[in-house]
Amino acid sequence: MRRSPYHFLVSLGSGRSLEQLLTVVLLLLGMALSAAQPARAASVPVLTVEGAIGPASADYVVRGIAQASREGAALLVLQMDTPGGLDLSMRQIIQAIMASPVPVVSYVTPAGARAASAGTYILYASHVAAMSPATTLGAATPVAIGMPGAPQPTAPAGGKRDENKEEPASATSPVDAMTAKQVNDAAAFIRGFATERGRNAEWAERAVREAVSLTAAEALEQGVIDLVAQDLPGLLGQIDGRTVRTTRGDVTLATTGLTMVMQPPDWRHRVLGVIANPSFALILLMIGVYGLMFEFSSPGFGIPGTVGAICLLLALFALQLLPVNYAALALILLGFALLAAELLTPAFGVLGVGGVIAFMAGGLLLFDSDVPGLGVPLPLLFGISLTAAAAVLLGGGMALRARRARVVSGSEALAGATGQVTAVEGSTAWAQVQGERWQVVAEHALSPGQRVRVQAVDGLVLRVERLEGEETHSLKENT
Repeated sequence: MRRSPYHFLVSLGSGRSLEQLLTVVLLLLGMALSAAQPARAASVPVLTVEGAIGPASADYVVRGIAQASREGAALLVLQMDTPGGLDLSMRQIIQAIMASPVPVVSYVTPAGARAASAGTYILYASHVAAMSPATTLGAATPVAIGMPGAPQPTAPAGGKRDENKEEPASATSPVDAMTAKQVNDAAAFIRGFATERGRNAEWAERAVREAVSLTAAEALEQGVIDLVAQDLPGLLGQIDGRTVRTTRGDVTLATTGLTMVMQPPDWRHRVLGVIANPSFALILLMIGVYGLMFEFSSPGFGIPGTVGAICLLLALFALQLLPVNYAALALILLGFALLAAELLTPAFGVLGVGGVIAFMAGGLLLFDSDVPGLGVPLPLLFGISLTAAAAVLLGGGMALRARRARVVSGSEALAGATGQVTAVEGSTAWAQVQGERWQVVAEHALSPGQRVRVQAVDGLVLRVERLEGEETHSLKENT
């Protein structure tokens, strides 16, 4: 007998029917959750790396990959346009890619972008390497950034080496040996990625040893990248069905119907990137030192010292993220010290000029300009130096004028002052000088209302002289 919905509702009162209803509800809830899970995973996070690769961009990419793994994303796209960057930051990104269970697709875009130096390593380490038309990659030779300006081996005069002269082993190239170690390590590093991802290992080693570069079309032809895509939708269409190997095994990409979600750097990474910019770090350092200098020269105001301390701490934080030459940093601090000495003890510009020269020399050497994106522009450096020189000249001129100005007070200020006789009592005369009543004496007789000029101060008595015809109108009327 077929039961109607009415009979089912009536039977809800029994325990068996309640148990069946609970089972149905749980099944429906499980189906809803299972249906919601694919919708959550149907998005593709897209990260963007622009400019030099440093600690800020490394933290941004590593966090993005970790978040994609937690959310079970189908894959992650890393858009790149970079001239290179720091080795440590690059290795952090590569380690996150190699350990990611989510396939990472590195995509050099837009047209005119590049994945040079560190970008080439990241491209080789990615599960899928793609480029837009009219983009380039390569030039992956490592550059030492520990101490810019270190001595380099030089050839004898004329540029030729005397092959008949045997050089001692101790003098043969410690710098060459260190460079060879770095190049060999980098070549093995990228060759391992090429073998792991099935890409052109021979060209990868040439990119390290010979700093060669390729266009997108040439890279595809030589097996350096996997594909060339016009845009992101075209990229997803081309990788659909491709099988890649991740830490969870072989994964077949199913990109049909996936939605791309742009995840640009948040405010924290943007602020960190701005602070770590070499130009901004140099400006913060200047503001910090000048703020403390002005606070110490005129304590009690508070604002210069507070702003200077904050800027100086931010500058020191930024310097920890940059390849700093500490000799150059010492030159900059010496320049600030000389400028401060010029302000406090004007030496007719000698200390100020020396301070500006030291500051400019330190600014030129502070950051390694051979590392792409980590140099200080010369116009900015010259602008800061000229500003510092102008501040020194202005402050020194004001201090010099203040020294030359003669400030007198008390009895010394009375010499040359004028006053008016107020009373004459026998041989004693009184006069009003600078708002005070003084006893005055003169070579000639004085009369009330007469104008006098102070010649000298003798204790509490002023020696004065008469100013002929200077009687006040009011006293004339009274007489």
